[in-house]
Amino acid sequence: MSSIDETKQFIPLNIAVLTISDTRAIADDKSGDTLVQRLTDAGHSLADRGIVADDRATISAHLRAWIADPAIDVILSTGGTGLTGRDVTVEAHRDVYEKEIEAFATVFTIVSMQKIGTSAVQSRATGGVAGGKYLFALPGSPGACRDGWDEILVKQLDYRHKPCNFVDLIGRLREV
Repeated sequence: MSSIDETKQFIPLNIAVLTISDTRAIADDKSGDTLVQRLTDAGHSLADRGIVADDRATISAHLRAWIADPAIDVILSTGGTGLTGRDVTVEAHRDVYEKEIEAFATVFTIVSMQKIGTSAVQSRATGGVAGGKYLFALPGSPGACRDGWDEILVKQLDYRHKPCNFVDLIGRLREV
């Protein structure tokens, strides 16, 4: 089973948070606030934060800009992962991925099933790698952000987590 190796030193990451919404502003962005609070409570740094409209090209462009930023290690987005016509976050993420982390969606669905039952089928959380960075798209509810962070990301973004974690691989993501 997984655990934290207390003999290793924690390595803080620089994490950017992007909210996808046609209606939210920073003042009422509860999902973004949830992610910011959790990542900073875990010891990571907030590298940047933004809000963009539900527009595939705009989302992709914002992700690409952050991928190119050497001060950012991980990008978390929230919102736009549902099934409506305006929900294009997953497609925008896939526009920039070099590799998709398919198991992230699977594990997120398992976690969601425990919380919301079969309604979990309506979520399209996704994860991937691009430009040596990790990118994760979470649904737009604070509860889903808590679940994604508390059950998956807080562990995988902790160098001390064993038997393995994303931080172990971060220096090798650009290998050819």
